[in-house]
Amino acid sequence: MKLYTLTAVALTTALAAGTATADLVMPDLSYRTGPYAAGGIPFSDGYQDYLNMLNARDGGIGGEELRIIECETGYNTEKGVECYESTKGEGALIYQPLSTGITYQLIPKATADKIPLHTMGYGRTSAANGEVFNWVFNYPANYWDAAGVIVNYLLDENGGDLKGKKVALVYHNSAYGKEPIRTLEALSAEHGFDFNPIAVDHPGQEQKSQWLQIRRERPDYVLMWGWGVMNQVAIQEAANIGFPMENFIGNWWSGAEHDVTPAGDGANGYKSLNMNRIGDLPVFADIKKHVHDAGNAAGDGSNLGTVLYTRGMYAAMLAQEAIASAQKIHGVSDVTAAMVRDGMEALAITADRMKELGMENIGPAFDVSCENHGGSGLGIVQQWNATDSKWVALTDYIEPNKAVTDPLIAEDSAAFAEENGITPACFKG
Repeated sequence: MKLYTLTAVALTTALAAGTATADLVMPDLSYRTGPYAAGGIPFSDGYQDYLNMLNARDGGIGGEELRIIECETGYNTEKGVECYESTKGEGALIYQPLSTGITYQLIPKATADKIPLHTMGYGRTSAANGEVFNWVFNYPANYWDAAGVIVNYLLDENGGDLKGKKVALVYHNSAYGKEPIRTLEALSAEHGFDFNPIAVDHPGQEQKSQWLQIRRERPDYVLMWGWGVMNQVAIQEAANIGFPMENFIGNWWSGAEHDVTPAGDGANGYKSLNMNRIGDLPVFADIKKHVHDAGNAAGDGSNLGTVLYTRGMYAAMLAQEAIASAQKIHGVSDVTAAMVRDGMEALAITADRMKELGMENIGPAFDVSCENHGGSGLGIVQQWNATDSKWVALTDYIEPNKAVTDPLIAEDSAAFAEENGITPACFKG
């Protein structure tokens, strides 16, 4: 069987012409245009290149080749829903929206259609409760975990005491950017720091007033929940006002190479979270050999090994493992979306398996269960070294604050269940 990477329109044409297609259909709701393309492109490249590598090297997964359907969303929620609607009927197994706004719209749709969503470190945080959100998974970590990881890191940096410290949050004024506010408010009450959220409107190219406010109020730390061009502008503005970069910490969607390089030496010392490690992983050699050197790269090949390329590849690996798990559970290779949901819920990522896949230590070991669709919640802190143009890991994986976030997840998911007439329970098929 031949691999096809098609847009939804091209797919329709191919089907009409009677073209043979593979059995394991993997949509890629990508965005290669617009103010968020700098993040969307490397993630999509990594996601597609890994799946293409599985086809070229292994013949797919369990003997079934993968077919990628790429559909451009432009990080626009309406277009994202249109992409979902135009591709779901082709046997789509897993959707990765790569957008919190699109995710919120797809949760009820995908649930009704019985197609799993993997919102890896984004989306609706309370979807970690699998008894309410049977078809949504946000492992290995979520935004509320990220907030807890950052605060635990700051506690460690300050001898366990943040009382009297001033912490500002510069956030994308959207569902995405607002996600951590509730958790940071709770952590502020627990640890005694002053918390001040500061909104930045889409797409984030104008931030003068926000950084003048920061210069005036002089917070001890600035956190950032940004994406796309917003990150670049924020880091440049922070450098312009002389804010100490070592006290500026972004989440894991605010810590890629393209976020810091425009500011040059001014970005030196900036920190961010990461849910996955980066480095010279053995799997990259296989991707280069079987995909790039064969002329089948999703992009121009320049993103190989970067933060978001690696994360897209990591997401594809997690999808691979879920599909393989589903094949084992159900005893068939040509699995359905409902079967893949079962594989996602039975997922167990071990250190040995990551090493076997050529991705040793790419992420923490974690298990998924009916009750926990969110994974371990762990994250590392990395720092940008402008001299060497690379990210340096400062920490091992840091625990989130589950004592704070678990009750919030229970409360929010219970409210969602009541609003939507859902009786919380493990999925029974």
